[in-house]
Amino acid sequence: MEEETKDSNASTSQEQETPRTAKNTVTVEDAGPCKKKVSIEVPEESIKEAIDEQYKELGREAVLPGFRKGRAPRRLLEKRFGKETNEQIKLKLLAEASEAAIKDKELDILGDPDIDFEKIELPATGPMKFEFEAEVRPEFELPNLEKIPVKREKLTVTDEQIDREVDQLRRYAGVWAPREEGTVEADDQIIADVLLKPELTEEEKAKQAEAAEKAGRGEEPEEGQVLEAETKLDNAEIFIRSQGFVGAIPVEKLDEWLVGAKVGDTRTTTVEVPKTYFREEYRGRKVEVEVTIKEVKYLKPAEINEQFLSRYGVESEADLRELIQDNLQQRQEARVREDMSEQIYQHLLRNTDFDLPLDIVARQAGTILQRQYINLLQRGLSRQQVEEQMEQLRAGSEEQAKEQLKTFFIMDKVADKLEIEVTEEEINGHIAQIAIQRGQRPEKMKEQMERDGSLAQFRMDVRQNKCINKLLETADITEQEAQATEAKPKKAKKTAKKSAEDTAEKKDQ
Repeated sequence: MEEETKDSNASTSQEQETPRTAKNTVTVEDAGPCKKKVSIEVPEESIKEAIDEQYKELGREAVLPGFRKGRAPRRLLEKRFGKETNEQIKLKLLAEASEAAIKDKELDILGDPDIDFEKIELPATGPMKFEFEAEVRPEFELPNLEKIPVKREKLTVTDEQIDREVDQLRRYAGVWAPREEGTVEADDQIIADVLLKPELTEEEKAKQAEAAEKAGRGEEPEEGQVLEAETKLDNAEIFIRSQGFVGAIPVEKLDEWLVGAKVGDTRTTTVEVPKTYFREEYRGRKVEVEVTIKEVKYLKPAEINEQFLSRYGVESEADLRELIQDNLQQRQEARVREDMSEQIYQHLLRNTDFDLPLDIVARQAGTILQRQYINLLQRGLSRQQVEEQMEQLRAGSEEQAKEQLKTFFIMDKVADKLEIEVTEEEINGHIAQIAIQRGQRPEKMKEQMERDGSLAQFRMDVRQNKCINKLLETADITEQEAQATEAKPKKAKKTAKKSAEDTAEKKDQ
């Protein structure tokens, strides 16, 4: 049975590969950026050949009443199976003709050709004409890939940076202790009784008054008529920061409002809650916030002792500083590497110009927009509020899509030019590294990536990284001192915090 199947498949394959006697007429025109319009005319001779092939095959398999298998006359086959067979012939000819046209005209199409099969009919006589549009890979020339100018910051780890890391680790391991003088300072924590009074609309005030009247007469108020005019919170924890919360209310310049207050003090302010706030009961309202301070605490950093050092798997402060230095070095190297890679990407983007397939841009932008839309909903914004931001989101998603697609086409061509491929062993190795970091089994992670469709993107990212590494080998790298810009301290602070967190994680490894 298996041999018969193989023979049958081989026979079918030979029939499909046998060229038609007459050639199709094919014309290709531009239909827009990276889009071609392909017009095809299948001659009558090819249609007759396809019909004869289809009925010959059908005749071998069909069984009709009064005839043995393979003996039914063609006229009866045409009468019984004509409509269905013609549809199969049409689809077969369309597939053959479109594939041949794409191959002969060397069209590097993206996706499948857009053919409206329903509108195409198999003619009783004469040629079959049809056309389709297909998006094609953009054509462009790459800039010179050697001697790409790249600036590299010098790596420096100073004693001051290490000191800050040590202080941060001590704070992580610290405890909140009562402040003896009881006066609030920045970064303190206070324990307070809180009263929140949202401003009511005139309609809400009227409902509240009506509910009070009914209560006075001993009647039950209607559902929704009793509104919470205020919320009381006992022993609420409040952290004194520039952007903080009192209960569920976000308070800007919270530190300026409460720094200097003492235990027993009561302070009041009015907050205008944003219209995009996720808590509907406070959204867009003015809320009076009253705080009565009961206790003031400060974060007392941990002492550097044997217990503290054991948390990080070291025996002395010197060992801890060495561990921190290694972590900072690794973080700086990763940041510098990322910056150099970005310079390569930007150089290629600036020096390569081509049109993008508009339909693919639209689909990619739609994907990005949908992701942003869902993220905003998950943050608590209503659909109406998200819709108000859609125009701005739509413009931003289109720009993101263009840059992503342009980068993809450029790096794909770079990989072809540099003959860079990614082996299955490399993919498995990268997955194993990530799986170990996440405490997962590599094979399970790969299965999950295959299921959710992220494996193809992962493979492409690995290939792009190999391209960047190759380009950096021949880049014109100039070393320079770290730039002290306004943005740098923020980034350095973020890096330092991450390094401290990495150091803290060592204790679990």
